[in-house]
Amino acid sequence: MLQKLVLLLISLHCIGAYSQTKHSKKSDFPSYKGLVMAGYQGWFNAPEDGANRGWFHYANHGKFQPGDAKIDLWPDVSEYRKTYKTPFQHADSSVAYVFSSYDASSVDLHFKWMQQYGVDGVFVQRFVTNIKSQNSLHHNNTVLSNALNAAEKYHRAVAVMYDFSGMRPGDEEMVMNDWKHLVDSLRLTTRGNKQPYLYHNGKPLVALWGVGFNDHRAYGLKEVEKIVNFLKNDKEYGGCSILLGVPTYWRELGRDTEKDSALHTLLQQVDIIHPWFVGRYNEESYSSFPQLIKDDIAWCQQHHVDYVPTIFPGFSWHNMYNQSPMNQTPRNRGQFYWKQIIGAIQSGAGMLYVAMFDEVDEGTAIFKISKNPPVGLSNFVTFEKDVREDYYLYLTGMAAKMLRKQIPVQVTVPKP
Repeated sequence: MLQKLVLLLISLHCIGAYSQTKHSKKSDFPSYKGLVMAGYQGWFNAPEDGANRGWFHYANHGKFQPGDAKIDLWPDVSEYRKTYKTPFQHADSSVAYVFSSYDASSVDLHFKWMQQYGVDGVFVQRFVTNIKSQNSLHHNNTVLSNALNAAEKYHRAVAVMYDFSGMRPGDEEMVMNDWKHLVDSLRLTTRGNKQPYLYHNGKPLVALWGVGFNDHRAYGLKEVEKIVNFLKNDKEYGGCSILLGVPTYWRELGRDTEKDSALHTLLQQVDIIHPWFVGRYNEESYSSFPQLIKDDIAWCQQHHVDYVPTIFPGFSWHNMYNQSPMNQTPRNRGQFYWKQIIGAIQSGAGMLYVAMFDEVDEGTAIFKISKNPPVGLSNFVTFEKDVREDYYLYLTGMAAKMLRKQIPVQVTVPKP
């Protein structure tokens, strides 16, 4: 009788354990520690790409033509299999072309570059506002599916980052249902123990960005906490690690952060804290940030949470907002980017987040940028004459090697 009872308890335990996970037990990327990951927008479209979104994220005020553009950097499209003719022209009167993120070949090329230059992988951005629209949802699912396939092919890490910008109370259920769909339909975390989905602390890592900002968002900590609880504790779709994207001054509840100590309570329930630094400094004013990173890391160590700082190569969104100056945060031949890389590593950061891989709207992209952008009514930022199109991919790969101590820390930026 006792033996039967023991067997029954073991059986029930196994059934319970099985019901608590739909995720593969392991990943080829078991931890964020030691990795340099970038954000991946994947939101660019052309009218003829089949996504039915027009010149999405290229157009400004509904138009993509000289005088009306949303992007400040023009992508170098010399290696893309499929490109799209635009109304823009180069100085020699030749037609300028762009790529579409909807094409699998574009995503494949991006992951090929990641492998070639040593970028460990990307967080595929998933805006909550976009999953409300069937058209945008289809595009996002297509890009994510292509990213998963390319990540397997090129042995790169990939994870999902939900961006809460524009979210409203009540959207939590939609986010949770979306995660269920990704797990079930895209096999996001169920591709076996050699899968490319990024794990942390032995569990699939899900990033939630936009928590605790004081910019009058419609949602609050209550809505975020509900999503966190689901991702951590749901019997079928939970068991996840959580990264929270927070304001720069989250620790002190200062400047860009809402004055609610409940934020710290929530942060102690997650696995990684990820503060946003874009636009908070330039090359001259960066000097105080290594100490801020050290203090952040000390808080995280005290509360048994990991920490990943943001680094970015430069910033410009003049074409999107004409009142903003062109090349607002100059790259200075990689000096600005390298200063942040060295500052983060020497401050004790064990992982890095790059904003962004492909963000040409705000001029933060690290992928290949054209040295010969179109001319005319719209102006575009380009690199200095002696800086190659691929320079920031190269610097990012070097950062990954230094982070993992595969090469010594090199304070001087490598020559272009």
